[in-house]
Amino acid sequence: MSHLLTVAYPWIKALHLAAAISWMAGLFYLPRLFVYHAERGTPGSELSETFKVMERRLLHYIMRPAMMVTWALGLTLALTPGVVGWTTQGWFYVKLATVIGLSAFHEWLVRRCADFAGDRNRLAGRTYRLANELPTLALLVIVVMVIVKPF
Repeated sequence: MSHLLTVAYPWIKALHLAAAISWMAGLFYLPRLFVYHAERGTPGSELSETFKVMERRLLHYIMRPAMMVTWALGLTLALTPGVVGWTTQGWFYVKLATVIGLSAFHEWLVRRCADFAGDRNRLAGRTYRLANELPTLALLVIVVMVIVKPF
């Protein structure tokens, strides 16, 4: 099995990166939709209902599958012999912690989407604007950890 993982490594890595890009795109876009929905989507209005459809589809058809594939392939890469030095490469643990943080942020977005769907949103557009910055910071940390491997 380990030989198969080693041979398939470049393909797994490429698919992992594509899935992560798709997930990140959703993590950037969904909070932005929430900004507009909170500021312009009066509950019950046609615009609010349009936002609900856009948010639900983005979350369920793009973000959730992309997150699941990112995690599955990332774990596969981590278990590929020679990829991670479990006792000598601290960068991997920082990356893993950041991805766990992104997953928690994803779940926070799921709950906010449910709030909007039920016309229960209580957060201001400013809150979603600030939340929109978190994926950017996480992306920077992940890229530095994977490319530079500072420790």
